[in-house]
Amino acid sequence: MFKLLFALIFAVSLFVGYESYKPYLPAPLTENIEKLADGRLLEENTPQAVTRVLRLFRVEDEIRQKMTAPGWVKLDDIPLSMQQAIISVEDSRFYQHGSFDPGGIIRALLVNLQAGEIVEGGSTITQQLAKNLFLNQEQTIARKAEEAAYSVIIENSFTKEEILEAYLNAIYFGAGAYGIKDAARVYFKKRPAELTLAESSMLAGIPAAPSLYSPLENLAAAKKRQAVVLETMVKNGFIGPQKAKELLEEKLF
Repeated sequence: MFKLLFALIFAVSLFVGYESYKPYLPAPLTENIEKLADGRLLEENTPQAVTRVLRLFRVEDEIRQKMTAPGWVKLDDIPLSMQQAIISVEDSRFYQHGSFDPGGIIRALLVNLQAGEIVEGGSTITQQLAKNLFLNQEQTIARKAEEAAYSVIIENSFTKEEILEAYLNAIYFGAGAYGIKDAARVYFKKRPAELTLAESSMLAGIPAAPSLYSPLENLAAAKKRQAVVLETMVKNGFIGPQKAKELLEEKLF
């Protein structure tokens, strides 16, 4: 087990280095590496760690295929209020940082300790996207190393707008709803473009703990979480305190 862990972390480190220096490598070398990643030079007994690392080469293609699949919702069809709500509560510095946000991790820890509950997440939206699309929920050093590698690739391959779009199409909103299209339909029987600010703030609070914050399962907890979302939107300058109060009082169910 230790050997597999070491091999995986070492291979991920090599891959991140390869991605950084790929523009400066000879074309024949990069072409052969890409062929290897496609599986054309692989043997059936390839070690698991190597197989997992080779998948990193296909990250961009996999995501771009998803972006052209039926049912995918373009960012232009998602209300700005929904975008602002999810950024506020999940990753307020989304447009300022890269793959990781060390300051955000520290800030989230302090805020959550002060509140006595999970108010802000420490992972960036990019990290969460990587985890949702490619990884499982195990908390190991190897999985964290893979998450870091996926995040670097995603940040280098896509614009912030594309990353946010993919995130909103991939995350789980509870009640069997994966992505904003299902969430808008399941909870409000609407298309994403029809969501109001109050509805957006409700939905934005669910992904942190879908089984707990689903308004269909626990409306009281969902309203409490909505209040947190609205508070972060006020803090980030998207709405004013009075507007937040009015939205929280709006009956949605």
